[in-house]
Amino acid sequence: MRKALRLLPLPALVALSLSAHAADERPEDWRLCPVVDAIPAFPDAQNPTGITSTRVDQPTDIYGDTLGGTEEKPVFEGNVSLRRGDQFLGTDKLTYESETGTYVATGSVRYQDSGMRLVAETAEGNQNSDTHQLNDVSYQLVSRRGNGGADHITMHGPLGSLYGATYSTCPPGERSWELRARRIDVDTEEGMGVARGAVLRVGKVPVLYVPWFPFPVDDRRRTGLLYPAVGSSSRNGFDYRQPIYLNLAPNYDATLTPRLMTERGVQLGTQFRYLVEGGAGTLEFDYLPSDRLASRERDEETAEFIEKGYPLENRRDDDRGQFSFRGHQRLSGSWIARGNLNWISDPRYLEDFSNNIDGLAPYALTSNVGVYGQGRYWSAGLMADHYQLADYTLSDLVLPHDRLPRAFASWEQPFAEWLTLGMDAEAVRFHHPDKPGGSRFDARPFVSMPLQGASWFMTPKLAWRHTSYRLDEPLAAAAGSDSPRRSLPIASLDAGLFFERDADIRGEDYLQTLEPRLFYLRVPYRDQSGLPLFDTRPMTFSWGQLFRDNRYTGADRQTDANQLTLAVSTRLLRQSDGREKLSASLGQIRYFDDSRVTAPGEEPVERGKSAWVGDISYAVNDRWSLGGSYQWDPKFRRKDLASLRTRYLVGDTGVVNFSYRYRRDLLEQVDLNFLYPLNPSWSLVGRYYYSLDDRQLLEGIAGVQWDSCCMAVRLVGRRHVHNREGDLGTSLQFEIELKGLGSAGPDTESRLRRAILGYYREDLYLVPPSEVAPDPDGDAHSPDPTP
Repeated sequence: MRKALRLLPLPALVALSLSAHAADERPEDWRLCPVVDAIPAFPDAQNPTGITSTRVDQPTDIYGDTLGGTEEKPVFEGNVSLRRGDQFLGTDKLTYESETGTYVATGSVRYQDSGMRLVAETAEGNQNSDTHQLNDVSYQLVSRRGNGGADHITMHGPLGSLYGATYSTCPPGERSWELRARRIDVDTEEGMGVARGAVLRVGKVPVLYVPWFPFPVDDRRRTGLLYPAVGSSSRNGFDYRQPIYLNLAPNYDATLTPRLMTERGVQLGTQFRYLVEGGAGTLEFDYLPSDRLASRERDEETAEFIEKGYPLENRRDDDRGQFSFRGHQRLSGSWIARGNLNWISDPRYLEDFSNNIDGLAPYALTSNVGVYGQGRYWSAGLMADHYQLADYTLSDLVLPHDRLPRAFASWEQPFAEWLTLGMDAEAVRFHHPDKPGGSRFDARPFVSMPLQGASWFMTPKLAWRHTSYRLDEPLAAAAGSDSPRRSLPIASLDAGLFFERDADIRGEDYLQTLEPRLFYLRVPYRDQSGLPLFDTRPMTFSWGQLFRDNRYTGADRQTDANQLTLAVSTRLLRQSDGREKLSASLGQIRYFDDSRVTAPGEEPVERGKSAWVGDISYAVNDRWSLGGSYQWDPKFRRKDLASLRTRYLVGDTGVVNFSYRYRRDLLEQVDLNFLYPLNPSWSLVGRYYYSLDDRQLLEGIAGVQWDSCCMAVRLVGRRHVHNREGDLGTSLQFEIELKGLGSAGPDTESRLRRAILGYYREDLYLVPPSEVAPDPDGDAHSPDPTP
């Protein structure tokens, strides 16, 4: 029998109210959870069809073994079921009064849809007044993990209340944590709920009681509290952050983050985000008035600055803060505007407020803004940048010149299968508050002939580079002219071959490649000693430099050259899955003449051979891999660079990494880090990052993790260099993660992910996360200055 009857909206109310905070940016790890349903699927329920938004337009079918009563008051008994789209309601007996709209369902009340399943003792209500009540309810979410119950639930239209409600993502028989609430009121029309008398229990111990708090019950953004972060360190003391989210409009919002540091004071952090058609941006500002760290260490800091000759103006300010803005705006199909603006109150700010340990803090903070365009054969831009000192041991004199402004354009277009024309051009105005500047124009038209076949390629290329200046005094006096210039041709030939063969190694089929390559470069000498150095310095010698036409960054120097690069690479690929077993490369430059162009403090390149550059990676098996890089200078019979890296995967989740890095006259470091599972629940984490040159620990981490089906606990101790004098800071971090609800404590996962490549197994194939927050529009921090 079919009869028009609207199914109960109560099940959605349960799912919304008790799992509103269950969503997480990273998928939860449920591998330790047994495959057991808190409420098994109902065998008489149909497969869900349709979507939630169209339920109201679908008819409801009612079936039962027997139909009794009267026309005005029908009674369905025996395997009664109501079906509409993805919804199913089953019961032993259903009584419905057509005139008044009241109904009563008794005996094995069961409900199921695409999002959840529940059982109740009884259900009753009135369809006409849209009032409903379920008694003695147990439920399980289907669309995501979560289960619980309620003593009874009432609803009137969009308003509903749950009494004696519980929620957890743990199996019913293993309640590691559970959220209980005396009463939860929900307004589905407004998308808000209010919990009263809420208690969070870990095991049987109540750890948090909240007498009253509002929360959202749908995807609409709502003003309210976000999860806090709690930590402790030797510098900050007890550290508590409480984010407050402000939903200002559909396309912009803000987050206020008061932060209490018992050893330093109260800081206010703010973040404003906006989204408009074709663009978006984020503005951040942090302010800490009267930093007690500055006042507490002022005398010691002043004495240290005087003793070591540091600029006194670089000392900590009493009131400290930082500002940043990152945004973009699409102007047309080809043009976009981007901005990345940064400011700090004093040069010690990044060091005092950052957890970065790879080089501590950058020596300078970069801001840039510009308009950029790109087409099929061209790219161009007009931009400006500015540098701010972030190293208190240096003065502003080490900062690069600001480029105010810089215009650039590149064009490269094929005109035939074997002919390509192009041009690279740049015009810059260099400015510095403490040093003379000037303007520079650089243009490099070129023509190339890209010839290639199935197993070879050859590209001859001819370019002409012209660079001219307009210099300020006293640079003009030093150069002997206020408008020096340089012009010269650049010729190169890049050619290579590709060979491959099938190979059988211990019964495994492989594809082996052999790729020899040569690169010849010819550039005549031009005296450039009178040209200024605005943004130019020598590149670090590496594999990539074997095939470049200039060993300098920037346009202030163009190397002279008569040289030939000889290189070869080989790879071994497993044919069954394409996995790389071996990759090796070796190359060297032969200098036929002395290179006379140099930068200040640089030794000229003499006739002869460059250092050998080699790199090798080898997969011993699917769990163990080895790799290394090496540069050997035959002229001085010394190594310039050496690195060794190895990784071993332990079980399904563990990893051990070891690396050794050496660069002559610069660094020698070892880094051992690991995530070692003791059993499916317990694991150890650690890192030992040590500078052999300085005999200095850079970062040490030791911790233990416990993981269960629905809960994880991490206890991590960390000791790391926190200033440029090499002083070590210590912190102890404790985090409890309630899967499907959130976490309490500092974000230890992010720190461990940066310290241990492979902490998340999927990270093994990605670039390691940066120690400094990434900037989508470009690097926020510039590299270290040239000594």
